[in-house]
Amino acid sequence: MNDWPDLRDILQGFQWVIVGGVATRAYMPERMTKDMDILVRAKDETAVLQRLKAAHFEVVQPLSIPGYVLQSSGGVEIDVLLGSQPWLEEALNHPAADAAGYPVLGLPYLVLMKMAASRGRDFGDVTTMLGWADDKALANVRQIVARYNPQDSEDLESLIFIGQQERREVDD
Repeated sequence: MNDWPDLRDILQGFQWVIVGGVATRAYMPERMTKDMDILVRAKDETAVLQRLKAAHFEVVQPLSIPGYVLQSSGGVEIDVLLGSQPWLEEALNHPAADAAGYPVLGLPYLVLMKMAASRGRDFGDVTTMLGWADDKALANVRQIVARYNPQDSEDLESLIFIGQQERREVDD
């Protein structure tokens, strides 16, 4: 497990979650990634950035999506994503936790984010996470995808199938 900065004290009082590659470790074996992505409400942008700057994080540049790349004094990159998704409040009110106890985006919402990103790495993460998910977790993912992105339900079933096939190959 990588040694990511613990932002819980720095961001105390804000609802936030880890997303991206670091969040996937709550749902599958950890993979390498160069940065830690966090998701906060767009309305908390200024206050969150001020808090991170006070903790010696420097804003490096804006992202191509709403958010910023920051870097710690030790050289660790943090991407702060500004959320306004229709499911954001629900997700922030029900975070999961990874093995280190950090708040991570729940699996259904992480699947929504990664499917929306439409990048190869993200689809790979989705299939792997879904391959490791149990029936209860899959039912929850199906329900949330059907509620917020029903047009993606058929694709979700394909990703579940691929993930389960890949997992069987690893287990055999």
